[in-house]
Amino acid sequence: MTDLSHLARQVEQLTNAKVLCIGDVMLDRFVYGSVNRISPEAPIPVIRVERESAMLGGAGNVARNATALGASVQFLTLVGDDLPGREVMEYVSNDKGVEPYIQTERNRPTTIKTRYIASGQQLLRSDNETTSDIAPATISNLSALAGQLAPDVEAIILSDYGKGVLHADVVAAAINAARKAGKPVIVDPKGNDYSIYRGATVVTPNRAEAQAATGIAVNSDEDAIAAATKIITECGIDNVLLTRSQDGMTLVTKGGEAIHLPTEAREVFDVSGAGDTVVACLASAVAAGSSLADAARIANVAAGIVVGKIGTAIVYPDELVSALHHHDLMIGEAKLMPLDRMVDRAERWRRKGYKVGFTNGCFDLLHPGHLSLLRQARANCDRLIVGLNSDASVKRLKGESRPVQSEAARAAVLGSLETVSGVVIFSEDTPIKLIEAIKPDILVKGADYTIDKVVGADIVHGYGGKVVLANLEDGFSTTSTIARMNDGKK
Repeated sequence: MTDLSHLARQVEQLTNAKVLCIGDVMLDRFVYGSVNRISPEAPIPVIRVERESAMLGGAGNVARNATALGASVQFLTLVGDDLPGREVMEYVSNDKGVEPYIQTERNRPTTIKTRYIASGQQLLRSDNETTSDIAPATISNLSALAGQLAPDVEAIILSDYGKGVLHADVVAAAINAARKAGKPVIVDPKGNDYSIYRGATVVTPNRAEAQAATGIAVNSDEDAIAAATKIITECGIDNVLLTRSQDGMTLVTKGGEAIHLPTEAREVFDVSGAGDTVVACLASAVAAGSSLADAARIANVAAGIVVGKIGTAIVYPDELVSALHHHDLMIGEAKLMPLDRMVDRAERWRRKGYKVGFTNGCFDLLHPGHLSLLRQARANCDRLIVGLNSDASVKRLKGESRPVQSEAARAAVLGSLETVSGVVIFSEDTPIKLIEAIKPDILVKGADYTIDKVVGADIVHGYGGKVVLANLEDGFSTTSTIARMNDGKK
């Protein structure tokens, strides 16, 4: 049995990974709303749009997953000379772990996939795209860049969504350059003819893709081995990692070895993007020095995490380490995290239909007044995030003798409470930065404030959120508690 702590140590090495990702980028849009009636024009639901979001999809999501794991990514792709294409470029430029090599082609639309979601359920997806051949000049540019970039990384990802970027010439240029440089090529394939990927180190088809490519229905371990072996022998590919949804994964090597990995998913919410996570994790781990078998095990755990999220999601190293150590907590329930992670967490909660609440304070010595505030706050929302003043912030606000407990200790105590879903430490005097980023549906503060004096109330009201004033428990405060303690020492 593989030593999980050994795999966890390999996850920590992912920051050393340098990969090249080549493939079809797209813009994933999400439209969220509520459905309360059927259209009088046709028997279809009417969605009342409440908010929208967008993120990189396709090969862009592969790059996002790789950088989230700590890898540095060179990203070679193609967009149209249009507004969505410029939006893709902006998202890529905002990811500091990505070095972009984005080509532009006129009169070719950037691929957009728009999903309409109500009550956590996807109602409809609309695609704006073309799958026609890209221009010969563009093929030439992509092929040249693939050949130039491949030797400078430790692994190459080909993320094929069938939108034209991975033309046979581009694939051949990337694989030939990689083999000359001794670098592995990991392919997330598309279509029925995998001979286009001849010379690749590993392909990662799912069950349906493997059946389409081989004609073998994958209903058992034996079927998986047979389908993978056929791909290896007929298409000139070294290894196959076949992903089998609820049945886990099967890795089959050119030498005939087969490793079956059981599913790691605890609860499945959304399988979209799981293949992107697998190929990104597999390539990053191999690039960082893991064996293919160990990289497959890490990727299997990553897939189990990402299907527990909604939308085109990514996985973080701490989530992987927690899962590899078999923590009893559900993935994502480690409550203390930095702001960017908390924003991602809040967004996933909202996609599941949960109302996100926010309150803040020093919480130096937790007392019944604090507990009452937190209970009332949680009663008004489904998930409660607490903004916690840092030690330096408390010292500025309360004086040199405070805090009594460190920010780590205070965060640990808050995180142990059932009412608290997440904790973010902030160093500013007010939580305005947190409120602007998290965008809570409910903002809660004690009734010793008036709504016009609550920091961030105007922001929350501005996007339709609600501000709640919680009743206070008389006779409780940290300052008075400390004073009584000091009096008792005299």
